[in-house]
Amino acid sequence: MPQANVYNMAGEKIGTVDLSDAIFGIEPNPAVLHTAVKNHLANRRQGTQSTLTRAEVRGGGRKPWRQKGTGRARAGTTRAPHWTHGGVAFAPKPRDYSYTINKKVKRLAMKSALADKAQETAIYVIDSLTLGEIKTKQIVNLLNKLELGGKKAMVVTNERDENVYKSARNIPGVNVTFGTIMSPYEIINARALVIDKTALSKIEEVFA
Repeated sequence: MPQANVYNMAGEKIGTVDLSDAIFGIEPNPAVLHTAVKNHLANRRQGTQSTLTRAEVRGGGRKPWRQKGTGRARAGTTRAPHWTHGGVAFAPKPRDYSYTINKKVKRLAMKSALADKAQETAIYVIDSLTLGEIKTKQIVNLLNKLELGGKKAMVVTNERDENVYKSARNIPGVNVTFGTIMSPYEIINARALVIDKTALSKIEEVFA
C-alpha cells in the first residue's frame, strides 16, 4: 500500500498516512491521461478568433482595370486574398472547441494522475492546512520547508479557505484548488501536491 508523509504547518514531519490502493496504487494509464489533458485544454479555448473574408473586407467593389488589353492578369476586385489589404482565405471564425469524454475515462485519468504523483513520492499531506490570517509568508515558509520553493505546486484544500487561497494565489507556480474539482491536467502539471489531510480523505471517498 502506498504511503505519504504527513507534515504540520511548520513543515515538520509528524508521521505517515496510508494511501488508498484503489486510487494511488494503480498503474497509470498514459493514453487515458493524454485524452483527458487534450479535453481539458480544448475546453479552455475561447474560440473567439475572427478575421474577415473577401466578402467582408471594405472596398473592392469596382473592377480595378478592364479585363483585356492591359498585359496584366485579369482582376475583378482588390480585396481578393492575394492582394494587399485583401480578405483572408478560409478565415477563422468564432467556434466552440469544447467536447465531452466518457465519465469512466475521466475517473481513470484522475486516478492515473494521482497514482503517478504517488509513485514519484510527490504527495505531501498537511495535518491541518489552515491559516488564522491572510499571510503569504506562512505558505512560502511551508513550501520552502518541504523543498518546494520555486517549483510548481498545487495546494489542495477540503473546501474554499479564503485565508489559504489569498495567501497562496500570488506565489509564482502555486495553484490552489479543492479536492473535488481537481483535473488530471492540473495534477500532472504540478511538480508536487500539498494536500490537506481532510481533503485527502474526501478524494479517497469520491474516487475509490
